Amino acid sequence: MNNIIIFLISAFLFLTSCKNEKPIPKPYGYKRFSFEKKEYQTLDKKKPYIFDYPTYTCLEKDKAKDTKDYWINIVFPKLNGKIHISYLPVKNNLIKLTEDAYKLAYQHSQFADAIEEKQFTNEAKNVYGLIYLLKGNTASPIQFYATDSIKNFIRGSLYFDTYPNKDSLNPVISYVYTDIVRLMESLEWNKK
Repeated sequence: MNNIIIFLISAFLFLTSCKNEKPIPKPYGYKRFSFEKKEYQTLDKKKPYIFDYPTYTCLEKDKAKDTKDYWINIVFPKLNGKIHISYLPVKNNLIKLTEDAYKLAYQHSQFADAIEEKQFTNEAKNVYGLIYLLKGNTASPIQFYATDSIKNFIRGSLYFDTYPNKDSLNPVISYVYTDIVRLMESLEWNKK
């Protein structure tokens, strides 16, 4: 008799607990990044420019077939990203170089929610530049250039080897942004 009562109560609870509610899927999660402590090293003096770059990165010569001698990539292996650095000498073409940098940054405007420009000036080192912060799902979230307005011009762009998703990449972009600011602050022109 006790077994029948226990069975009936269990069956009643089972049948009344099942409602016709739609199941709620678990929210999609993003990869968790663990960031390394900020430490920097100085680029060798064999190039026309010198700057600090993170110790947790590595340098590689740009592999594109039409690149010049001083074009390099700062590779972030754990973050799956690169900062492409291109160097061009200024030869009465400063306006064209800055316009090209502007055009390359604003090519991403169709995917950007906003583009913020931050001016950079270091008169003591004769470095003047601009950092473009591209908000939204853009292929390149940060681009920048720096020049002495007379002889040297470098341009940089950050790319990640992943689908651009501002929600998951924002912590990584903020982390790398401080490295780019350090690059700009430490940038000097090599006087060979």
